Amino acid sequence: MVVDSSSTDRTEEICRNAGIGFEVKKWSGFAETKKYALQKTANDWVFWVDADEALTEGLQEEIRKFKESEPLFPIYKAARRAYFLGRWIKHSGWYPGYVARLFDKTKVSFNSNDVHEGLDFKGETGKLENDLEHYTDLDIKHYYEKFNNYTSLAANELFKKGKSFGLAGLLIRPPFLFIKMYIFRLGFLDGIQGFILAVFSANYVFTKYAKLWELKRKE
Repeated sequence: MVVDSSSTDRTEEICRNAGIGFEVKKWSGFAETKKYALQKTANDWVFWVDADEALTEGLQEEIRKFKESEPLFPIYKAARRAYFLGRWIKHSGWYPGYVARLFDKTKVSFNSNDVHEGLDFKGETGKLENDLEHYTDLDIKHYYEKFNNYTSLAANELFKKGKSFGLAGLLIRPPFLFIKMYIFRLGFLDGIQGFILAVFSANYVFTKYAKLWELKRKE
């Protein structure tokens, strides 16, 4: 089953030609839209994959074998490798970047985070052996098209949780994140992409807290 929020590509055509269920759902946020899609699934076990992600051949085969086995855990995570500006990022704190994606919906559910939504679960998590691919940003234009929306969502999330604003969010957090990603997390081994990623990530944090300041000021 594919739940689509009015995409303009050939998603509907491809799904219907392949005999896959397809439904258009008005966008209601990352978490709420996924919760709706989860209700449409027919089986208890679900593998969550976003539109800019793909299963490697190894992961596909691992899932086939998983279906014939007896699960040891109600939720499993996979290492996610990101393709950023023409390069697979192998350091920078992005890889292996484990994400929980395979789960039993009778025991696990989505949280309600506005951005970076995830699964609510307390307990031991299994680990898949093969990678999930994430084609995150193919060019800088695409990155900054997402940037404004994501930083606003992140700032709103902090605001709703009652997080206070301090100058540390603007003065300390951004450069610290750059140093952590580029030096401590070996981002310099990811070439020019690693440097750009560290700069962009620091700017993301700066903008997020600047927008939190703006929300506090309006309040």
